[in-house]
Amino acid sequence: MTIAPPIAVDPFAPHAMTASETLAASEVSPINGLFETDVRHRAAQYGPNSIAARPPLSAWHVLAHQFRSPVVYLLAGAAALAFVFREFEEGLAIVAVLAVNALIGLFTELKAARSIEALHALGGRMARVRRDGHTRLVPAEELVPGDIVLVDAGDAIAADLRLIEASNLAADESTLTGESVAVHKDIAAVAADARLAERKSMLFKGTAITRGSGIGVVTAIGSHTELGRISRLVADAEAGSSPLEKKLARLSGQLVWATIIVAAIIVGVGLVTHDDVFLIIEAGIALAVAAIPEGLPIVATLALARGMWRMARQNALIERLSAVETLGATTVILTDKTGTLTENRMTLRRLWIDSGEIDITDHARKLANDALVTRLLTTAVLCNDATLGHTAKDSSGDPMELALLRAGRAAGLNRHALHAAHPLAAKHAFDSANKMMATVHTDGSRFLIAVKGAPEAVLAACTRAATERGDVPMDDVMRKAWSDRVDHLGTHGLRVLAGAGKSAARADAAPYEELTFLGLLALEDPARADVPQAIDDCRRAGIRVVMVTGDHAVTARSIGRAVGLPSTKVVEGRHVQTLIKGGHADLAAAGIFARVNPAEKLALVRAYQEAGDVVAMTGDGVNDAPALKQADIGVAMGLRGTDVAREAAAMVLLDDAFPTIVKAIREGRVIFGNIRCFVAYLLSCNLSEVIVVGLAILLTLPLPILPLQILYLNLVTDVFPAFALAMGEGERDVLARPPRDPKEPIVGRAQWIVIALQSIALSAGTFGALVLANAWLALPSRETVTVTFLTLAFAQLWHVFDMRHARAAPFNNEVTRNPWVWAALALCALLLAVPPYVAPMAQVLHLAPLTPAMWSVVVAMSLLPMLVVQCAAYVLTMVGIMNRC
Repeated sequence: MTIAPPIAVDPFAPHAMTASETLAASEVSPINGLFETDVRHRAAQYGPNSIAARPPLSAWHVLAHQFRSPVVYLLAGAAALAFVFREFEEGLAIVAVLAVNALIGLFTELKAARSIEALHALGGRMARVRRDGHTRLVPAEELVPGDIVLVDAGDAIAADLRLIEASNLAADESTLTGESVAVHKDIAAVAADARLAERKSMLFKGTAITRGSGIGVVTAIGSHTELGRISRLVADAEAGSSPLEKKLARLSGQLVWATIIVAAIIVGVGLVTHDDVFLIIEAGIALAVAAIPEGLPIVATLALARGMWRMARQNALIERLSAVETLGATTVILTDKTGTLTENRMTLRRLWIDSGEIDITDHARKLANDALVTRLLTTAVLCNDATLGHTAKDSSGDPMELALLRAGRAAGLNRHALHAAHPLAAKHAFDSANKMMATVHTDGSRFLIAVKGAPEAVLAACTRAATERGDVPMDDVMRKAWSDRVDHLGTHGLRVLAGAGKSAARADAAPYEELTFLGLLALEDPARADVPQAIDDCRRAGIRVVMVTGDHAVTARSIGRAVGLPSTKVVEGRHVQTLIKGGHADLAAAGIFARVNPAEKLALVRAYQEAGDVVAMTGDGVNDAPALKQADIGVAMGLRGTDVAREAAAMVLLDDAFPTIVKAIREGRVIFGNIRCFVAYLLSCNLSEVIVVGLAILLTLPLPILPLQILYLNLVTDVFPAFALAMGEGERDVLARPPRDPKEPIVGRAQWIVIALQSIALSAGTFGALVLANAWLALPSRETVTVTFLTLAFAQLWHVFDMRHARAAPFNNEVTRNPWVWAALALCALLLAVPPYVAPMAQVLHLAPLTPAMWSVVVAMSLLPMLVVQCAAYVLTMVGIMNRC
């Protein structure tokens, strides 16, 4: 079979060709689609359906980034001064520190960047295509020219398509044309010179279906699409920073200016009181470097990347970094019912026809023998967009529609056979406004219209009802009786649909007028077994769970009871605006909202936000997109969610399960807590170095710790223990704490108080070692500096145990259970203990070998600050100051 060239680059534009001409040029059948041999051939010829994105960060780019920092400039200045004063050892050592720090940053940032890039593969888009005569889901990147693609409301278009079928179809093309109003689509050809916005017979990659359904043939993929052409004209843009990254950058900037001022003051005093000008200038630069945690951006990147991977392993894919910070502050979750609180395993359980209620499990044989049942199920099978295969892998479509097809198959109603007898003539896609869908089928010389939808909507459109006596007029009494039956089924937690139909002389007859009511279809979607525990976890975490569903109020209340939602009042969508006007108290009293439309969902999100809540909201449809975007955390369904919903959300649930939201909230709290812990650790360690050097200069004492030792110390203690804290799994009771205020800074007033006190304790231990080395051991200058240097170094290592949560147990907490902490301590202890005994390192760092007496001072005075801090933490916790890590 000869493969036609891609239509997108053919001089005969597909939008100007008829549907049949496009199919012929693409050499494809709309019924069978492409065969696998054709797909492989075309894939090899045209390549993947992807647009070249901004290339991944290169190692050279990340390495260069390590040297663009005020800290590096200060270190480079110190090295230059060392060389000017002919202190070649110190100059080379500083250069070596710069190189090592850059390599650590390169490895960490590159690994984190690759991890974040790889996360996107978990959320790959799928397309519904016909191949080998079957409808199947394939990755969007595997589409080839000539593929037959089926689209529905909420789908993001993955390639340029020429429509061959369209039903009430409209697309949002604002990404290409800038026009915010959805464009109506049909299959009629347009002029060859029609502008992009006028090509109503085409669907374009990157746009989204807002209404209806259709079928199209792929005419262009990847860079040959209209979006690909535009993308080639757009220069790469830098990604925006998340709020968390901005807070870290702001904190670093504040530290830079504060320490430059402090260093300048101390240097000024030192120049007046000391004779060694080089030592004072070098000490001043070392002070500035000591106060700035060099490892902060590196460790923060690692913490975010690892946290995102940990969330992804628990089926929560974070689309935006800002979501990580906001998750821990969530106070209200507005959750859908189907597939989130329930298993999304729809099964048709009961039918209700004129003759009475039928439990399918008890009366399976009656399905094939009762004329009214056959008529109702025939309508359910015909008015259906799903495709039922022999296995779950071969099936695609809405779970509810698949359940109807399975019930029809059990009754001997094969969809292919029904379509052969009653070919599809037209389709009216489901519309959330009228809550119904309809299909029109040829029936001899007339047309059969099959309708299904929400019971109240279908009943309102019916003028007759099917009974055992034949079709009879429907009056208000009969309509009320059917409504009561809907309520009865809903009390059992069943989702209820109604079926109706009529015979018409024309295919374009109004589908929702003068219908004959056929009966009710009740489907069961059992509540997830793990949801009650998750809701209880939310309650303990100070998070309210509110169900917001389009289902009937009675059904919603039943599921609410099953999953453990509080027995609060149920509010229907038509009363939402009245409730909102009543104020926060009325809003807080409602726990379930039923029969809610998209505009009402958006209003609810805004109402909770105005009341001061941080709102997470779940959604799966195109009509949920506005509310998902408005919510502080939009949560889209990964299995049944539309592409539009996913693009509007900040987080995607890969398993559509409510407990996954709770796990993600926990991880969000843990990530923020880890970042706060290692920031506090770095700041307290670095501030202690500033205090030690600054006081020594101000008191005209010999420097207890030399500038080069500070650099080495920061290289060791600023990196490995901070890494370990970033890898923490979090305290077990992290969900038992109230949500964090999203406006709360990483380091607030309480944290600064704790940091200052911890720094003073570390500094006091160092000066204590200095006093003991001079007064008790009477050590020479080099040995004294060795004792004070190692005392401060080991005190900073033991200080990692002070990073436990104040209410955690002292010996069994998130720090002591972290294996990375013990590994970091072992490595750092080795890196600190070895240099005094290795001549070249000892010479560079101005260290001397230690005697047992010197080691006794180092061990005792380095442990003392930790003991003091632990006691102080207990006191501060009792008075409510130290309430966070």
